[in-house]
Amino acid sequence: MQIKFLKSIVENLTNKQSAEIVDLLANKKDVNEFILAKKLSLTINQTRNILYKLLDFGLVSFIRKKDKRKGWYIYFWTLNIAESLKLLEKKLMEELNQLELQLKNRHEKRYYFCDTCVVEVSEEAALLDDFRCPECEEVYKLSENKEPIEQLEKKVNKVKKELDFVSEEKGKEDEKNTVKKIKKIKRTEANVKSKRKKARVERAILKKKNNPRKASKKTDKTKKTDKAKKTSLKKIKKLFKKKI
Repeated sequence: MQIKFLKSIVENLTNKQSAEIVDLLANKKDVNEFILAKKLSLTINQTRNILYKLLDFGLVSFIRKKDKRKGWYIYFWTLNIAESLKLLEKKLMEELNQLELQLKNRHEKRYYFCDTCVVEVSEEAALLDDFRCPECEEVYKLSENKEPIEQLEKKVNKVKKELDFVSEEKGKEDEKNTVKKIKKIKRTEANVKSKRKKARVERAILKKKNNPRKASKKTDKTKKTDKAKKTSLKKIKKLFKKKI
């Protein structure tokens, strides 16, 4: 369902053939532009024109890598679902506002139509033409608003359902992106801690190298302690022999 909506956006921005690009990019990351061109049966320049147009709206992103053998850059494209849903939500809101305005006018105003030309006009326009069609001179008839109102209400309900779905999907994508950001922050913090620990160890090693006297003093102190322990043990042994 989400893909269907995303395709409708791309179709509105470019054309029907270009909408196929959504199927090729959906749930994938860093897709080679030459593969896209081949599957779309377009030239690389035609494919790039579509992608650049979508890039202007923030619907796709890319990374580029240099081909070691040929020496030129190849672009790899990824569909930006979160931005696509934002744009779709905006377009649906605009459509909903227009439909609600039409519905309001149908409830509050009267409309007239010409049977011969099959044309409907507002009451203001009919008044300017003296309630006669300027094309065929037939007298306008008052339109029944019941059927148009029912059709508009159906359209309004449909767009509202689509908006609810898009808002739900947008929330899911925002949640995914938040989780990704938290994981990225944690990885960064872990890397910083690791680097700090490594730096502390390196400083300690460097300090030992730069201060050999302190290290030797510690060694002499250790030797004195060991010597004192040995002396006290000898004294204890002598006392023990005397008692025997």
